[in-house]
Amino acid sequence: MAKIRFENVKKGFNDVVVVKDLSLTINAGEFFTFVGPSGCGKSTLLNMIAGLEPVAEGKIYFDDVLVNDLSPKERDVAMVFQSYALYPHMTVYENMAFPLQMKKADKDIIDNEVRKAAALLGLEELLKRRPKELSGGQRQRVALGRAIIRKPKLFLMDEPLSNLDARLRIEMRAELKRLHQELKITTVYVTHDQAEAMSLSERVAVLHQGEIQQCGTPLEVYSRPANIFVAGFIGSPPMNFIKGKPQGNTVIIGIRPEDISVSNKSAKDSIEIVVSVIEPAGSFNWVDFMWNDVKMKGTGNVEEDLMPGKRAFINFSADKAITFDYITGRRL
Repeated sequence: MAKIRFENVKKGFNDVVVVKDLSLTINAGEFFTFVGPSGCGKSTLLNMIAGLEPVAEGKIYFDDVLVNDLSPKERDVAMVFQSYALYPHMTVYENMAFPLQMKKADKDIIDNEVRKAAALLGLEELLKRRPKELSGGQRQRVALGRAIIRKPKLFLMDEPLSNLDARLRIEMRAELKRLHQELKITTVYVTHDQAEAMSLSERVAVLHQGEIQQCGTPLEVYSRPANIFVAGFIGSPPMNFIKGKPQGNTVIIGIRPEDISVSNKSAKDSIEIVVSVIEPAGSFNWVDFMWNDVKMKGTGNVEEDLMPGKRAFINFSADKAITFDYITGRRL
């Protein structure tokens, strides 16, 4: 396991700054995720940790050892990519054995390690197959197995689930979480999928335009977002925002769709609205509505007779609302 420390790290390409003065510590054994939209700098950070991209300014340490000038091999990291990067002419067994063969490990040791990793990942019956004979989820398991066999100080994962369908992504998220709990290897994960980041990580760093907007546990960034960007990026569907003047100064008030109930029955403190769209979500409905010319979203009971174009009523608890500064966007 390795602790990673960034000290004032900067990186740019062709005069475009991609990472701006980053200082951060990732704890040994932690599952840590950089999450943000495309172009925010998250993959560049991963490549700098791996040694695939040089650091323009600043320092990166592994366990207090400066690694800026160390090669990828010297850093002892294992990377898992979204493309799987398997050798098509090799069997599953050969793909997984390859890192140990390169180290000239004894054949008995290689065989034992491959079969242990295969058992851990449910690949025992697939060892003689080639990648083209596997499903996407199976290929990703092989890529993970090849990384595990190296027993690195650090796992680096760059959007490893993005090529999988929705069901497989959920299954593989659980698989990754289980593996981390068993292996306890420091894992740095990169994704644009905030649901993936929230479900997998012990801590999350939300990136925007090369800067960390907030770093904390999934619960912290969800329930106490540092600013409007974090509030709008974390959570699906995104948070509703309303401009208001509760005490004179203009502010932005945010409230999550799941905290707004929409009903065709009026109750105490209800606010009348007009329903725009109803999206069934199984056990409940997402309900789009207009309130003072602002489009918003809430939840409705599937048994309620809500209709587009008809009036309805919303209720929410004031303590669920979050207030942001209108100028800076920061949470107040």
